[in-house]
Amino acid sequence: MKLVIVESPAKAKTINKYLGSDYEVLASYGHVRDLPAKDGSVKPDDDFDMVWEVGERGKKQMAEIVRAAKQADTLILATDPDREGEAISWHVLQILKDKKALQEKQVQRVVFNEITKTAITDAIAHPREIDAALVEAYLARRALDYLVGFTLSPVLWRKLPGSRSAGRVQSVALRLICERELEIESFVAREYWTVEADFGTGGSQPLTARLTRLDGQKVEKFTLGSAAAAEAAKARILTRDYAVAQVESKPTQRHPQPPFTTSTLQQEAARKLGFSASRTMQVAQRLYEGVDIDGETVGLITYMRTDGVSMAQEAITSCRDVIGGEYGADYLPAEARSYSSKAKNAQEAHEAVRPTDMARLPKQVAATLDKDQARLYELIWKRAIASQMASARLERTTIEIASADNQVGFRATGSVLLFDGFLKLYQEGTDDGGGDEEEAGRLPRVAAKQALALDAVRPDQHFTEPPPRFTEASLVKRMEELGIGRPSTYASILSVLRERTYVTMDKSRFVPEDKGRLVTAFLESFFTRYVEYDFTAALEEQLDEISAGKIAWKQVLSEFWRDFNLSVESISDLRVSQVLDKLNEVLGPHVFPETEPGVDPRRCPACEAGKLSLKVGRFGAFIGCSEYPECNYTRQMSTLGDAPEADTGPRLLGEDPETGLPVTLRKGRFGLFLQLGEPEEKGDKPKRAGIPKGVESQHGHMRAQIQVMRDLFD
Repeated sequence: MKLVIVESPAKAKTINKYLGSDYEVLASYGHVRDLPAKDGSVKPDDDFDMVWEVGERGKKQMAEIVRAAKQADTLILATDPDREGEAISWHVLQILKDKKALQEKQVQRVVFNEITKTAITDAIAHPREIDAALVEAYLARRALDYLVGFTLSPVLWRKLPGSRSAGRVQSVALRLICERELEIESFVAREYWTVEADFGTGGSQPLTARLTRLDGQKVEKFTLGSAAAAEAAKARILTRDYAVAQVESKPTQRHPQPPFTTSTLQQEAARKLGFSASRTMQVAQRLYEGVDIDGETVGLITYMRTDGVSMAQEAITSCRDVIGGEYGADYLPAEARSYSSKAKNAQEAHEAVRPTDMARLPKQVAATLDKDQARLYELIWKRAIASQMASARLERTTIEIASADNQVGFRATGSVLLFDGFLKLYQEGTDDGGGDEEEAGRLPRVAAKQALALDAVRPDQHFTEPPPRFTEASLVKRMEELGIGRPSTYASILSVLRERTYVTMDKSRFVPEDKGRLVTAFLESFFTRYVEYDFTAALEEQLDEISAGKIAWKQVLSEFWRDFNLSVESISDLRVSQVLDKLNEVLGPHVFPETEPGVDPRRCPACEAGKLSLKVGRFGAFIGCSEYPECNYTRQMSTLGDAPEADTGPRLLGEDPETGLPVTLRKGRFGLFLQLGEPEEKGDKPKRAGIPKGVESQHGHMRAQIQVMRDLFD
């Protein structure tokens, strides 16, 4: 009997059907042991010794695996083909050795990129040993994450009550979100004008062009900065005669994108399907592990955690067969396309995410998949097939128009799609709805020196816009560009930020919460190096070098810990007041923006003598008066200066129609709340309820507020 170990029961079920009765396939249910969430799990002073603990589920699964291993002749470790998969195999092997369940039995490690009968059979026929370098890269990453989290988080709790945690990569991702918010808040819109004109060509279609030259000078973006300037330009335009100065048509091509990596799959699933990164990975996991089709369990896609963009030769051949059969010879390029992989070393150079069988069309499997699975499979199939299709061919035309004295010029551009090529099947999405010049329409046919009739001139007002907040797609893309995180970590990083309530989502975009901005300001002020993008990316590269066997993992840990521990010790000696002084300095301009010239934005609106500043309480940060306890004015940070000034006393909203008691809006140390009635002489306290974010507090919404209060009381 041969015992095969995989991660999940779904994967075990699929593989079990491909192997004969000589094999028993068991699942570990993910990692069977981990570093316990307490001090001392990683010991820097003891050569970074790591203390592992088997969880409750792990104990149950390992008991079954130990039993089966004792009866088996051979142990085959068939976990996923990446660091995490290698680590799971290593953990299982270590526990089995400790339990003396192996004796002299043969141990084999097999890897496969897809769960198909051919791939499994081939993997079983070509076993190898556990890759020590991949395991060491895992150990280094796990130790680094532990050391940062369990060393830095307690500092946060002491210096910034209400903070949840800090993480090696999560804190850097949070910084990206907070910096973008700062850019948006600091942004000052700038007015500019463009001028378009319609020219008659003698045909039915007018020629619309944009002003590019005025008074013999190039028109830049801000050349026309006001309505007056635009109208003056219009006046000068109207006094002239125009003709075509030049017509230039150039053939151009658009080439398909490579098949999906983990990050591009997450980005496109977010853009096209509205999936979160974690939802994408959950659905992809099910497609990879196998679904039931016509009574057979079939793995539909290759391994979904990869930064590779290449496909196996047989997959490319199958791709080309499908293209020729489904779309015709015109859509099949003369030679197969090749894409170079971004993987740092050969051990982790997996294929791109693609269907295991290109001939399995989405319409053929849609009925056997749930809605999410069908949509994601179709997306993966289309991207993979399109990657081997012919390029789209376009003709891009530029028409230059000039006045008779050459003082005024216009330009019209247009593109005509001559052959759709891969666009027949797939077009990549965009994050922020940016237009594509190549989608501009066909221009009327004109000739050089042809006279044109000026029919209309339209000045258009515009304002510059701040950068958009990150979506999941654009944040993953930016993290990948910076070298932060890896295919297996993107989804979990984004999930942790939400779980810690450091960010919220508004229309599918990340908005930093107060505590998230405070944590970022704290880390940027006192642990600058460890939230720098270059430093985090360099550490990721070192982990890649460990996995390639180029550097020793404990050397990386030692160098990191030496400097990091010194930073922690230095900040530990700081008083909370010193931390707050620094945070007030950093966040002050945004928490207390100047609203009126000559008026101190920090002046307390209640006593007018004290100054407002950031304070911390048991539940986090708030704004308080320097004259406390004489003045007890407080307000929440929530909108960082945009909130209306809080009332200093109770405000009567009306009467509760059911009890007749007065309903008042009041402000406490931790924000606004509603109170029903007044305290009675015998000491019974009136009912109170905090107002959740997003609930209006205006008089006209009293009925809704009372209902909210009742819901909270009930």
